[in-house]
Amino acid sequence: MIYRGILAATHNKEIELKKERLTDDEVAAVLESQAKQRRDSIIEFQKGGRADLVKKEKDELEKISKYLPSKMPDNEVEKIVKEAISKTGAKKIQDRGKVMAEVMKNKGQIDGATASRIVSQKLNK
Repeated sequence: MIYRGILAATHNKEIELKKERLTDDEVAAVLESQAKQRRDSIIEFQKGGRADLVKKEKDELEKISKYLPSKMPDNEVEKIVKEAISKTGAKKIQDRGKVMAEVMKNKGQIDGATASRIVSQKLNK
């Protein structure tokens, strides 16, 4: 069932972009979106005490994750964040958006939540 959902999401993206076929990066973005939906659902179902639905969503997330490109480890993300901070000249937390824009140029390899956490830590010092 999960695979039908992924195919449907991919097909919808092709229609949205008016393309015959999506590029690898575009397919990865669709998969990442599907994974994010599952992670968000897991959090909400845990709040609601729905262990059965949490298990279902975790199983689906695991299947989707097999097809996602591997993410960069935190120490590598930290190096990229430091480079982005020096490149943008960011000094305050208000400059977070500029830094994130620079960091997320490596979007397929970097997890946005991890990058956001590290950027906030570095700019709050």
